[in-house]
Amino acid sequence: MPPIVECVKVNKIFEQGDSQVHAVRDVSLAIQPGEFVSLSGPSGCGKTTLLQTISGLLPVTSGQITVDSERVDELDKAALADLRLQKIGFVFQAFNLVPVLSARENVEFILQLLGVAKSERRARANEALERVGLSDAADRRPAKLSGGQQQRVALARAIVSRPALLIADEPSANLDTENTRKLIELLADINETQSTTVLVASHDPMVIEFAKRRVRLRDGEVRADERDERPSA
Repeated sequence: MPPIVECVKVNKIFEQGDSQVHAVRDVSLAIQPGEFVSLSGPSGCGKTTLLQTISGLLPVTSGQITVDSERVDELDKAALADLRLQKIGFVFQAFNLVPVLSARENVEFILQLLGVAKSERRARANEALERVGLSDAADRRPAKLSGGQQQRVALARAIVSRPALLIADEPSANLDTENTRKLIELLADINETQSTTVLVASHDPMVIEFAKRRVRLRDGEVRADERDERPSA
């Protein structure tokens, strides 16, 4: 089975005045469908930049990136936007919810972009909110939700389109320990029951240790790549 994500000698260099910052350096990485992978490392190690190049939010300086058999580094802006809409779900530390929309409407928004009929949008949004334990908060706007609840709405929005790949960038950064645990359990459940590939960048030990595969970065390079050999509970 081909990898769902494959990076081959990926480099990303930022120009800063007369100097250069080598944010990602010769990264080669293959992620198989259904894996739960964490990216970890100190601040500035390249985690977020790597996620952004994989999703096409940032162009690579050199190298190749393939997502679900599509060469990300060769796609134009319209094709990249379609790839993200069709195949990738995003969860970020800034929840990025639309403040004037209810929780349900925030979740429905992605389906509206996909052209899903209104009745199906409502049913699928309700299902996603139920999955993250927020059925009773469907009509509340973000300002009426706690931080943990907002993150769960963001997760529901990310999974409602049933993406092949779920990318999470520091998803627990604004959460306390209990809400972090709930988030991790939800990510694991989605990974196991829907076979969704999960790629999460985090410095949180709870998140890192829960992943079945742990990739560590430093100075933009992959320094370790470990698979969990422990038997499932």
